[in-house]
Amino acid sequence: MTWQAPVSGDIMLTSIAERIMYCLTGKIPNSVGPADISETGDGYDFLEVKPGRVLRVRHILPSRPGGGQIEEVEEVKNSGKGLIHCKRRITVYRNGQLVIENLGATLRSEILHCRNGNTEQAGTLEVELSDYTSTGNDGGGGKESDVPSGRRRKRKPKKVVLVDCQRRVSSCKGTHSDVVLFFIHGVGGSLDIWKEQLDFFSKLGYEVVAPDLVGHGSSAAPQIGAAYTFYALAEDMRCVFKRYGKKKNILVGHSYGVSFCTFLAHEYPDLVHKVVMINGGGPTALEPSLCSIFNMPTCVLHCLSPCLAWSFLKAGFARQGAKEKQLLREGNAFNVSSFVLRAMMSGQYWPEGDEVYHAELTVPVLLVHGMHDKFVPLEEDQRMAEILLITFLKVIEEGSHMVMLECPETVNTLLHEFFLWEPELQNSSVEEVVTQDVVNE
Repeated sequence: MTWQAPVSGDIMLTSIAERIMYCLTGKIPNSVGPADISETGDGYDFLEVKPGRVLRVRHILPSRPGGGQIEEVEEVKNSGKGLIHCKRRITVYRNGQLVIENLGATLRSEILHCRNGNTEQAGTLEVELSDYTSTGNDGGGGKESDVPSGRRRKRKPKKVVLVDCQRRVSSCKGTHSDVVLFFIHGVGGSLDIWKEQLDFFSKLGYEVVAPDLVGHGSSAAPQIGAAYTFYALAEDMRCVFKRYGKKKNILVGHSYGVSFCTFLAHEYPDLVHKVVMINGGGPTALEPSLCSIFNMPTCVLHCLSPCLAWSFLKAGFARQGAKEKQLLREGNAFNVSSFVLRAMMSGQYWPEGDEVYHAELTVPVLLVHGMHDKFVPLEEDQRMAEILLITFLKVIEEGSHMVMLECPETVNTLLHEFFLWEPELQNSSVEEVVTQDVVNE
């Protein structure tokens, strides 16, 4: 299949000429900037997180007839329901070995999913960690026999983290006035990639919030590399979260956006009720690659942008037809300047976000993976499922990296069922819960 540009031949030649002129002069012909930072309307806010740093935010606040207030009162009366005891010991040894011991009884989790149009119950699957990680899954609290025979010698750990807390997990309905859904996109995207999800959940009565990352969509695009580091972007998302957050907040992230969801869930464990990670990758610390094509000069990347866009289409979608090209344009994806793209890739430095950081999370997490994703291998999401405490891994066979655009109905169904999910306990404690399902659209 050959690339068919969505523009005429004259415009394509002009675009190539502009890139040649940019290589010679260094002038950016089409830089990304805010459409209008002085107006608020039609469900869009322009939030100034710092002087001159303005983010476009889609905020839909549905009108409710008052049903949310009634259901909140019922939840308080049944306060014992959904209260779980999360307990695990995380040990890091000096040789780099990570040992996670899950303590307590098993949480019997049930979540509905769509398979060939039918509704079934997902079972619980216990997954062994990799060779350098040991997990106690028998509720024995880390007996000596849980450690491989060659490693029974007592060693002094480098770091020990004990997670011991209670968390209340309940169904989050659109009629609940204290529930807010946050949608965070990744590199090269915009809030428009969530169009199907925003429309679907706002019609169900949910309050939804979706920001454009700085340099993306209609947010401001500073021409300084430090504006695009992970920490700068994380602080932006903190401001958005503090501005719109309520009692029960559900975070939905895609790709790089998953890291910001993880950051917020770690920073605000009492306010983040559930998290959805869509093609987010493994629980590893972020570090920019030294051999990446994005280390090339900005002018070179600008000249290569048509090739990069084509590569993104090939890798981001299971199919590369006219429908996918249209989805790419409507989602305003991969429509950022070369400077922003380069700065975003080189700014992905987050050494704190390692496996221990993820293992400390007690929030229930839904992992959604597109089977044909060429950016994020399935093994990385499986590894994430092994590290997290309460996890559901759903694999969509017809999807790829942009699965929320390719299979919106399937994604919306999975997300909604997860929002409504409540744990059913055998006892008052919780071990690691991992379920994995393959979903055919």
